[in-house]
Amino acid sequence: MSGVNDAEHEYTVGAVARLVGISVRTLHHYDHIGLVVPSGRTGAGYRVYDDADVERLHRVLTYRQLGFSLEQIATLLDDPSVDALAHLRDQHELLTDRIDRLRRMVAAVEDMMNAKRDGIQLTAAEQAEIFGDDWPGEDYAAEAEERWGDSDAWRQSQERTAGFSKGDWQAVKAQTDALEERLAEAMRAGVMPGTPEANALAEAHRASINRFYDCGHEMQVNLAQMYLADPRFTAHYDERAEGLAQYVHDVIVANADGQ
Repeated sequence: MSGVNDAEHEYTVGAVARLVGISVRTLHHYDHIGLVVPSGRTGAGYRVYDDADVERLHRVLTYRQLGFSLEQIATLLDDPSVDALAHLRDQHELLTDRIDRLRRMVAAVEDMMNAKRDGIQLTAAEQAEIFGDDWPGEDYAAEAEERWGDSDAWRQSQERTAGFSKGDWQAVKAQTDALEERLAEAMRAGVMPGTPEANALAEAHRASINRFYDCGHEMQVNLAQMYLADPRFTAHYDERAEGLAQYVHDVIVANADGQ
């Protein structure tokens, strides 16, 4: 494998990034905050990781998959007084509850698919099941229609979602969660608005809106401004990561300015 010294089991940053499937930028961030620090340097001064470093990195990524913050992970790995097993038991309980909920959702989708595949209109209860109990449901739909009911975007949205099944909405929710987590991770890693990585996230956000209606950069900037102006949107993003609403706004605006 390129970038690996087999005799000494030393790995370059690029080799480790390919090995574990994360970006070089993320590795540099982990090094900067002291979470996974490469054990050595080449004669030219490049970072090199040994097998123990890679093992620690795998542990970090496992904890990240379980939902731990980077600060929590550092404590779990480095503080001998912390009961890591107790933390994992708590997370195991949360994951088990989530799996049970997903299984119930799958069963509900299968029942609905067997009954009817096209033109399904979700009830308020079904919306809450997919999007969570805090989903504004019919109240928000009525407000949105009042504000934008005469717009082309509203008509497009109604046409494109008319045939969405419950499974389609579940896929939308999963994709939205994944994108928001990518944005939160970029913010934590210090990815600056206007950089190629941030611009790619802004375009991914715009593509997610294009599922419902044609969203140009000007329209996307208007949405970004609403994320800060409407406390409900701000709270939604900031509950995932403090300051995320402002960061998403800045990423979108910087990308639009560069077009």
